[in-house]
Amino acid sequence: MTILDRAYGALLGLAIGDALGMPTQYTPRSLIAERYGILDSFQPGPDDNFISRGMAAGRVTDDTDQAVILGELLVAGQGAVDPELFASRLLAWEKRMIEIGSHDLLGPSTRAALTLVAGGMSTELTGRSGSTNGAAMRVAPVGIAFPAEPLSTIVDAVFQTGHVTHNTTVAIAGASAVAAAVSAGIDGASVADALVIAIEAAKLGAKRGFYFAGGDVAARSAWALDLVRGQSEDTALDLIYRLVGTGVATNEAVPAALAICAVAPHDPWRVCCLAASLGGDCDTVGAIAGAIMGACHGASAFPADQVAKLNAANPDLTLEALAADLLTLRTGQAG
Repeated sequence: MTILDRAYGALLGLAIGDALGMPTQYTPRSLIAERYGILDSFQPGPDDNFISRGMAAGRVTDDTDQAVILGELLVAGQGAVDPELFASRLLAWEKRMIEIGSHDLLGPSTRAALTLVAGGMSTELTGRSGSTNGAAMRVAPVGIAFPAEPLSTIVDAVFQTGHVTHNTTVAIAGASAVAAAVSAGIDGASVADALVIAIEAAKLGAKRGFYFAGGDVAARSAWALDLVRGQSEDTALDLIYRLVGTGVATNEAVPAALAICAVAPHDPWRVCCLAASLGGDCDTVGAIAGAIMGACHGASAFPADQVAKLNAANPDLTLEALAADLLTLRTGQAG
């Protein structure tokens, strides 16, 4: 396994988890279990899903699209992201989605922040209420571009690249956890070790941004990992769904994603399938978990036939090339 395989694996895992969760997002776990059992293949968006209906099997959603936008801006900015340009790119993306009739649009924190940017507010302030999981879902490119040590450096990068929409203690903590876990995986960490590093990064990230009253990401992540330890898949899924939560809040989605990684730590495809079977905001949970698992195991660990289906459904994705460009940044940061 090469470092490029792991970097590509992070982006590929993000896209796979996202696409698997596309038809099941915002669906109750009970309905998913009745309809699919444990989802084990890409499925089209069903007619009764108001967000994903009409989408072809294997199509990615905003999680992957926004990660690609962030990654491209990181490369263009040599490791820094122009917040106003990021806002412009996100608004242009949403306009395209509306034009094609998609209901998969910007999340609540991002939408609120970009409205403030358009109104002329400083980008240092526009993300002060952004507490949902948008920063965490798209942050994997930061984990590729920056080494995990020292943690302060990657947390700084998470803040710089995401504060325009998510400038709160909870959002930065969650995004820092994901970026650090991805980065550690790229350096060769096991899943277990990457999850430990994620919690440490969340503690550091929680010291950045505007205060947000809510459960601590690091503490809830450690608790979620304890909750699923030694449990069967079905029991673990039930505990994550009922107790940890799979909503759009960062302090639900990130702990849920870390916990699902621990349920099948040696099988990245299975982790993505389990995440897609959770219910709630499970395309985002799947994207986060897939990015971490892909970084730790590499792109080659995913079934080749499923990767082919993903690529066929999303012919414009050039994830391996983007991963290579981001690794070039990482080399410079490490130097």
